[in-house]
Amino acid sequence: MGKITGFLEFARVEESSERVELRLHHHREFVQHLSPEQARQQGSRCMDCGTPFCHNSCPVNNVIPDFNDLVYQDDWQRASTVLHATNNFPEFTGRICPAPCEAACTLNINSQPVGIKSIEHAIIDRAWAEGWVQPQPAAHRTGKRVAVIGSGPAGLAAAQQLARAGHAVTVFEKNESIGGLLRFGIPDFKLEKSHIDRRIDQLIAEGVVFRTNTLVGAVQEAPQGVTVVSPEELHRSFDALLLAGGAETSRDLPVPGRDLAGVHFAMEYLPQQNRANAGVALPAPISAQGKHVIVIGGGDTGSDCVGTANRQGAASVVQFELLPMPPQHEDKALTWPYWPVKLRTSSSHQEGCEREFAIATKAFNGAQGQVTGLTTVRMQMQNGQLTEVAGTEQHWPADLVLLAMGFTGPRPELLAQLGVATDARGNAQASTDAAHGYATSVPGVFAAGDMRRGQSLIVWAIREGRQAARAVDAFLMGSSQLPR
Repeated sequence: MGKITGFLEFARVEESSERVELRLHHHREFVQHLSPEQARQQGSRCMDCGTPFCHNSCPVNNVIPDFNDLVYQDDWQRASTVLHATNNFPEFTGRICPAPCEAACTLNINSQPVGIKSIEHAIIDRAWAEGWVQPQPAAHRTGKRVAVIGSGPAGLAAAQQLARAGHAVTVFEKNESIGGLLRFGIPDFKLEKSHIDRRIDQLIAEGVVFRTNTLVGAVQEAPQGVTVVSPEELHRSFDALLLAGGAETSRDLPVPGRDLAGVHFAMEYLPQQNRANAGVALPAPISAQGKHVIVIGGGDTGSDCVGTANRQGAASVVQFELLPMPPQHEDKALTWPYWPVKLRTSSSHQEGCEREFAIATKAFNGAQGQVTGLTTVRMQMQNGQLTEVAGTEQHWPADLVLLAMGFTGPRPELLAQLGVATDARGNAQASTDAAHGYATSVPGVFAAGDMRRGQSLIVWAIREGRQAARAVDAFLMGSSQLPR
């Protein structure tokens, strides 16, 4: 704690953003990290609170008070070292993590929390600019081979940890580029893909091999240009397998009219824009230009659809949420240090969006096979159950409907082919306790990230990838020096 009175002297400072009327004309990032002096001031607000609840609330257990103080002391390189000790990819979390650490900040009891996420953002951007982020290849090779299925944040974190432990790691990715949802789900205006590319370069320099356009598991007919690798081949060629394929199955809305043209999953829509930004020619892209768009689902994916639709020139955007509107402000005496339920307004909402709460879609309406609108009913909470409110049917015009209601779990084919047991939700069944860390029912096969825990945050995926890497290392070598 470099400045004892910092939390009394300085207010929280938010990162600056490009004006809405300007950023709607491009898909680049528009949030600027804090200046060095602003970051130092924010770091000085960190209190010597004795028990750093922020540290415990961070899924990767970032040593937050330490890097806050190092930034205040103007020792940015050591701050970067401390940050990387627990987080392989702070440029991802510093941009798109919802920051549960800030909800748990002691200052948040009766004031505004320390801007931990913005400090992290500033540290990692400076670290890259100064050349402090360098490959860390293993000094000795173990001779063991590990296959990682999926190149999202869990797979990448595990691959890096395992490579640094000396194992030969191959990452299999079914798409044409590495990154999983980082690449094809998160819009570029939240995370430019150059951040992924330079991490890939680092991992390659550390010995990780990437195989794109490679589908694992038996399929009836592989897409053109895609290589298929059987589970049997993986077992023959590798000493251990880590499943990190994510929760890819989108939650559907099986109501009348679901088969109309113009009704799409969010994950049919968002990847197309990311590919277009990367210069990929798309034969028939889904576009919101000039259309009345309704986004069903009030979470982050829905917000990403809102921001993308506005950038494509939508005539109007409405977002539906099934649950009632949460309170504007939480009761901190009841919720701190836990993540509170409260109304959250994203940058995409600020760019233009009508938000409707406690509303359910009863049917999609159409003409000549094309969606033209939908019918809804209002909902209310009674005795802990959502029920329809009689007489509240309403018709909404819509030329494009995007389903962003979350994900129900991984695709079941690979798990079935590998013989991996699943839990009640269809996720790969694997405990996280020290004795059975991330091991599935099949010896030598491990699972981590959304494929194991279900739909979650990127920071949780990084945590699970790191911990699973330690479990795989211990399985291969009898013990592990990797952090858990």
